[in-house]
Amino acid sequence: MDLTILYRGPLASCDYDCPYCPFAKRRDSRAQLLADRTALDRFASWAAESTDDRLSVLFTPWGESLVRSWYRRTLTELSHLPHIRRVAVQTNLSCRTDWLADADPGKLALWCTYHPGQTPYDRFLAKCHDLAALGVRFSVGVVGLPEHLEHARRLRAELPEHVYLWINAAEGHTYGDDEAARWTELDALFPYSRHPHRSAGLPCRTGESVISVDGDGTVRRCHFVRAELGNLYDGSYRAALGPRGCPLAVCDCHIGYVHLETLPLYDVFAGGVLERIPAVQHLSGSRSGRLAAT
Repeated sequence: MDLTILYRGPLASCDYDCPYCPFAKRRDSRAQLLADRTALDRFASWAAESTDDRLSVLFTPWGESLVRSWYRRTLTELSHLPHIRRVAVQTNLSCRTDWLADADPGKLALWCTYHPGQTPYDRFLAKCHDLAALGVRFSVGVVGLPEHLEHARRLRAELPEHVYLWINAAEGHTYGDDEAARWTELDALFPYSRHPHRSAGLPCRTGESVISVDGDGTVRRCHFVRAELGNLYDGSYRAALGPRGCPLAVCDCHIGYVHLETLPLYDVFAGGVLERIPAVQHLSGSRSGRLAAT
């Protein structure tokens, strides 16, 4: 079967301290880092051995994973397995980029976020150009706070033309029409992020072809629904897979609502759902004009 897995282990340490970050960060102890590495190794072994399935994996850590060697190694190794369709990770791109030369660029992809005030702009941009030179698929995004607008405009002007720049609506921030229009000039898909999506009872691919897995192997339909479907490692989750409506009133995170069947985003991001890369690469705000989903 085709199965998409959102993996989030116990890693919570991050080298950034963004004031708008919704995740509670900690400084992981040596023991906590060892536990995360052990959990990741177990998951990677399961993925490598699950050759009867076609797997796509997105790593969505609480903290920054690519500064840890075990994540870089796992991503590289998984990218070379024939039954792995895609392996992607959310990252602030603070790590070095040379390790990516050993990965399969046809399968590995990065979902990168630029955080103004946490890293020099020129350093982040240089790493983006390194990725492009290596042939790595990646998207770049910014949290849509007013003080980030000029940074985002500069990124759009200086990123490689084919790179999609996405804008995430800031949690708790209300966007008037004029402000929303400014962000939409940079990201034609920003309207999907601007407002939470009604999801109660609506069909969603999570729990059927998409699952969330934590470091213990507990399987849930997604990161935002706490009900358990079983465990990855004993196979008990499989009997629970099937079509089901969302039990929550709304869904306001891209890694959740992208899977709603009532939205057209699987067509918009065809071939790039995990790394948040639209199928049509004529980017709004870029030199090539507007993005049009087909």
